[in-house]
Amino acid sequence: MPTPTTTSRPAPARARHPFPLRWNDNDQYGHVNNTVYYEAMDTAVNAWMIARGGLDPAGDVIGLCVASSCEFRESASYPEALEVAIGVGKLGRTSLTWDLHILRASDDGAVTDGDGAAPIAVGRFTHVFVDATTRRPVPVPDGLRAAVAPLVLEPPALEPGPGAH
Repeated sequence: MPTPTTTSRPAPARARHPFPLRWNDNDQYGHVNNTVYYEAMDTAVNAWMIARGGLDPAGDVIGLCVASSCEFRESASYPEALEVAIGVGKLGRTSLTWDLHILRASDDGAVTDGDGAAPIAVGRFTHVFVDATTRRPVPVPDGLRAAVAPLVLEPPALEPGPGAH
């Protein structure tokens, strides 16, 4: 039986959100405390949804975080400049899962992602959209769905492997 292989195609561009470190973000070990990464990711996706997706935090539909995770790969510390790169790993009917990279910013403001540099942390946040009053799930708002569409990171297409007919 042929083995599927992946094809390479360019990854969608990720939205960027600045992550300025503060003096008090460092913990007793001299690096950014793990909770600060969660704050940065949460702030980045909510700021993006409000600014780009038209989500009104006081509106009829709100997004509630139901799951989050983060893999810490390298340390950072104040006064480094970082950014959150925002992508969407999964867009469902009532939810979306953000695929987030914490990246170092260079002195000229360029982010070191996409050119072989690995993120220093990789996180995921899943938001379920609910009616603000009843807290029952509702479809992802149309405006937000349209806004996140370019950020959806599709899995690579499968092709037949060597020896396939």
